[in-house]
Parts: sequence; C-alpha cells; structure tokens
Amino acid sequence: GVTAISIAGCFLLGTILARGLKVPTRMGLLLTTGTAICGGSAIAAAAPVLGAEDDEISVSLAVVFVLNALALIMFPLIGRQFGLSQDAFGWWAALAIHDTSSVVGAGVAYGERAAEVATTVKLARALWIVPVCLALGCWVRQSGQKTGAVKAKKPWFILGFLIAAALVTYVPALQAPGAYVAWGAKRLLTVTLFMIGTGLTVRSL
Repeated sequence: GVTAISIAGCFLLGTILARGLKVPTRMGLLLTTGTAICGGSAIAAAAPVLGAEDDEISVSLAVVFVLNALALIMFPLIGRQFGLSQDAFGWWAALAIHDTSSVVGAGVAYGERAAEVATTVKLARALWIVPVCLALGCWVRQSGQKTGAVKAKKPWFILGFLIAAALVTYVPALQAPGAYVAWGAKRLLTVTLFMIGTGLTVRSL
C-alpha cells in the first residue's frame, strides 16, 4: 500500500514538474518512471513502450545515476544527523532512492536492520514495473501519440517476463537453468546500459 501511494505521488508530482519546467513528455515520463520505481531498470523497460529516442534515454539514465551516487553517500549521513531509527531509515531509503543497488548500499551502511527493511520494501516497489509499463502502453495507444517515425511498441516483453518468472518459480526442473539465464541477463543489462550511455553527448546534456 505504501509503495502504491508513493508511486502515485511520484507520477502526479512528476507530471506537474515536467509541464512546469517544460520537459519533453517522453523524457518527463522516463524520469518519473525511474524515480517512482527502480531507476535505470525502469527507464530501460519503459523506453521501448514509449518509443523513446536515444538521447532521451541517455539523459534520463544520467540524471538517475547521478542522484543514485549522491543518495548512496548522503542518505546515511542525513539519517544519522536526524537520529532516524533503523526501520525509519530503511523505509526512507527504499522509497526515495532510485536503483535497488543504491538502496541496499545505503541500508547496509546504516545498519543490518535498515538493510533488511530497505531491501524488502524496495523489491515490493520494483514489482510495480509490470503494471506501470502496461499502463504506459495503454496510455500511448489511447492518446494516439506518435513517437518519432514509428509507433510505440506494445510491451509484450512484460508478458514474457511474467511467464519466465512463473516457470522458474513453479517448475523445479527449470530453477537451475533459470539461475544461469538470470546470471547472463544481468550482464546483458549492464552491456545494454553501457551501450545506451555511449549515446550520451554534450549536446544532449
């Protein structure tokens, strides 16, 4: 419930800020999605749904990763300054920091209990990537918005993700191969983010 409220609040505030600051619609949605859910992973998932261009993806990732780096250092310092409990810090870190890795890092820096709470809440927040991407796909289709030269793609990969997750979870024989696939997928995601980053130019920044 808390993650649902925080994500709804992020999208409301993100929409208001994007319009007020005249940020392009797709970039505003990418930044809002990354902020609301799980940073770079959410941006990478939402980009094909929105039909985002390379520079929009690159700038959005750059913004999120810079904020992640700052949060990883600043959050434990601020938490101790205000005397936050382990549970309070864990909730705050999970709801306010973008990427899961940075949430876990900040939690570990604050304490064992903070890390447990932060990781659990963050994973619950990350699950929202599925319904949010589906909702973005519906919004793009209903608004009839064209993105670049082609129409935004339908998020079929979300269905594939759910099927793969269900198979690995409920078919014991697939759990071991699934671990190898997950290992390879993480590295492919790293390569993908690196390749997107190479498209980041001084002009786009």
